[in-house]
Amino acid sequence: MANVLFVCLHNAGRSQMSQALFEREARGHHEARSAGTEPAERIHPAVVAAMEEEGIDVSRRVPQLLTMDLGRWADVVVTMGCGDACPVIPGKRYIDWDLRDPKDLPIDEVRAIRDDIERRVNELVKDLDRAGVRR
Repeated sequence: MANVLFVCLHNAGRSQMSQALFEREARGHHEARSAGTEPAERIHPAVVAAMEEEGIDVSRRVPQLLTMDLGRWADVVVTMGCGDACPVIPGKRYIDWDLRDPKDLPIDEVRAIRDDIERRVNELVKDLDRAGVRR
């Protein structure tokens, strides 16, 4: 089993969608968490709506602060726009996804970001499965 940490600036959009889509795709074979370097108070409403369209409820999730403990927990850290604020811990696999921040974007653009994340997440789960990192 792999522990995957999704990190963005506010933990209110990209990383929340990534965690939720990863959890669905991994089906319990891998674990995911998400965090932000400057967490928002809540998840962006358009993100909640876009995820509801996929049958995933993220409305009760609360943005979390990125901590060193979370960084140490992870085998794989996927960053999305947090730049130098993301910790670098030796021995971890780092992946950087260049994704737009969905904050204040219209729902059609948030859907496009969600769909891009879903493709990336599906590939990540396949890579982890191929590597034999399963529960």
